[in-house]
Amino acid sequence: MRAVVIGGGVAGLVAARRLAIHGDEVVLLEASGRLGGRVARAVLGGVAVDVGAESFAVRGGTVRALVDDLGLGPAVREPSGSAWVALADRTVPLPAGGVLGIPSSPAAADVIRAIDGRGAARAYLDRLLPVLKVGRYDRLGPMVRARMGDRVLERLVAPVVQNVYGADPDAVPVDAIAPGLNAEITAAGSLSGAVLRLRAAAPAGSAAHGIEGGVHRLVEALGERLRSLGVDVRTGTPVIGVHPASEGGPFTVTTGREDFEADRVVLAADGAAALELLADAAPTLAAMRRPVPAGTRAVLLLVEDERLDAAPRGTGVLRAEGRADVTATAITHLTAKWPWLAERAGSGRHLLRLAYRGAEPRGDAVVAADAAALLGLDRLRIADRTDAIWADTVPALAPETIAIRAALDRAVLPAGLTVAGSWVAGTGLASVVARAEQAGRPHVP
Repeated sequence: MRAVVIGGGVAGLVAARRLAIHGDEVVLLEASGRLGGRVARAVLGGVAVDVGAESFAVRGGTVRALVDDLGLGPAVREPSGSAWVALADRTVPLPAGGVLGIPSSPAAADVIRAIDGRGAARAYLDRLLPVLKVGRYDRLGPMVRARMGDRVLERLVAPVVQNVYGADPDAVPVDAIAPGLNAEITAAGSLSGAVLRLRAAAPAGSAAHGIEGGVHRLVEALGERLRSLGVDVRTGTPVIGVHPASEGGPFTVTTGREDFEADRVVLAADGAAALELLADAAPTLAAMRRPVPAGTRAVLLLVEDERLDAAPRGTGVLRAEGRADVTATAITHLTAKWPWLAERAGSGRHLLRLAYRGAEPRGDAVVAADAAALLGLDRLRIADRTDAIWADTVPALAPETIAIRAALDRAVLPAGLTVAGSWVAGTGLASVVARAEQAGRPHVP
């Protein structure tokens, strides 16, 4: 069997590996000059650091199985510490034991510290309110507001959903961002009880792991594995068309240089590019209304400041909407989160990553002021800096994307054509890898 994988991000690399393991003759075509997509590295002050994904969720075990197969299992590490949230009136640790910021124990001291006694009393009413016995809660924001009140939504849930997932809690469907939560509410009789049940069912230990040396090592290892399996990997090769044969024959994959015939095609390109390439195979799907693209800027800093040795704000801070003096949406204290990275950086040297909505440049003065404010310091001096701009052409949790995914699930694609990538799988390496593994498995007519 001949297979063409379009896209050299993690989804494309994983799908190509799976196809090659099953004995297919595989060509991987990546439009840009490098592999890995949002898994990438930079070097600050002589230290290699992830500029994109820095961890993976342990749920399902799919990523860990891949990491082990690639020989990186001994390098897997759990993060240290926990995150904080910058509210309009204070900066406090995010309560422990929650899901998407939804507390499992509304009367816990760390919850009261964030939402006050009155907010906690309102949240506790969740345990007394009746639950839906027929139907399901639709949107996350209205569900949290109805069951636990405004303060839980605004101070705990919104900062997580907006800054980690890039979604509006009032617009995102519950089942899209928290699969299983609706069923657990019915079973437990409350939202807080549902959170407890979900956490009890999760694997022991940290919900996310990293890799010593950086998650970018996963891309390097996948590239080496593809070469050992004989995969023809071509970067700088944008695909301009995918044309299924009219009578069930091979696909023709068109690039600016040459055409490829393939029995299997895995479309693992960026969302907008993938929809364009579905024009022949699924014209109705390709013509659907698309979401507004979302751009973000990650700013990585190396700072030399011994005050950060004590990790005064844990592993980082998420900004709530009411915090008006800071323009960054979040900061991650990377050397507090990953002890191996602190060791490599050296005493008194710290690596930070700030996140900004939009790709617009931010000057050093703005970035330094944001970092200092979020970390509770009067000022910080930048010793080194690098920026990365990420573009979500079809954001995974946008309502239009969810509608496109639903239509894709109903569509009958030509035999041998599968679709992978974060825009169809959902955000995070766990979702992306699981979908890509499925896309690369043998086709069953």
